[in-house]
Amino acid sequence: MLDMGFKRTIKVPEEVEVDIEGGTVTISGPKGEISRRFDLIGITIEREGDEIIVKSESSKKRIRALMGTTIAHINNMIKGVTEGFVSKLKIVYSHFPISVSVRDDKFIIENFIGEEKPRVANIVGETEVEIKNDEIEVKGTDKEDVGQTAANIEQTARVKGRDPRIFQDGIYITERP
Repeated sequence: MLDMGFKRTIKVPEEVEVDIEGGTVTISGPKGEISRRFDLIGITIEREGDEIIVKSESSKKRIRALMGTTIAHINNMIKGVTEGFVSKLKIVYSHFPISVSVRDDKFIIENFIGEEKPRVANIVGETEVEIKNDEIEVKGTDKEDVGQTAANIEQTARVKGRDPRIFQDGIYITERP
């Protein structure tokens, strides 16, 4: 059986610049710049005109899966630099009013279930966090950083050592990127 390989193309919008060096793909657009290294054996990424071509000499199932993942990452990078990603969270409390703030690359949660010591969540990468009353918006160009920052905030505000049916206080993700 002769293995013919596999090839997929990704259309690049006009306002987006793409630079491919070795296995590193750098995409820049109106919202910023994202760079990612792809170390994929058997897969090559090239730029031809207004398209990115991802190809392989093999069409094995594992290689096709790796190509699909690579294409999804590149599409997310293009969407990130053109539109950006937003994740929304909601602050919920019934016992003690929670106060939140942002300092440098830390998200601080104070008076959570009456605790004296504030809880701190990390803000990943170039992600921005905006607080509007009981709503929190996490924005950025990198989908993984936005999602991880939102998850860090949600996990930091998790109730431990109490009955979660009674103490439903916390910060919960309401909208994912």
